[in-house]
Amino acid sequence: MKKILFVCLGNICRSPLAHGVAEDIISKENLDFEVDSAGTSHWHNGEAPCENSIKVAQSHGIDISRQTSRQIQKEDIATYDYVFAMDRQNKEDMENFGFKNVYLLGDFAHLNGVNVPDPYFFTGQSVTFGFEKVYTMIATCVEDIIRKLSKE
Repeated sequence: MKKILFVCLGNICRSPLAHGVAEDIISKENLDFEVDSAGTSHWHNGEAPCENSIKVAQSHGIDISRQTSRQIQKEDIATYDYVFAMDRQNKEDMENFGFKNVYLLGDFAHLNGVNVPDPYFFTGQSVTFGFEKVYTMIATCVEDIIRKLSKE
């Protein structure tokens, strides 16, 4: 079984979306993968994903509402085979924490190493558009990752 961890800052926006997309693909394709998500901070420990992440996932037929935020732990280093960070700062924080072989999500699906922006800080009319754009970036990358890992 391949074990995948998706990580962002608070584990309430981006990594829950990646977690949900991956679980959806894994379920539909009956793959032997285990998926989780975590944050580099403890700010939202125990909280559900943010309302806008839940809404955008639901609009794509994915339910992430039962996920709960957690902070990365030392045990995660040995537990997960593949770790994907949403942006360069998350990647650096994880490497400083002791993780090896952390991948940048934006290195997949021909996104050329872009950071997946944190939609939590979007305001005004950009919120809906921003969350949808972030969802699309994440879904495209996760699909590419799962496809590649399933061929290993």
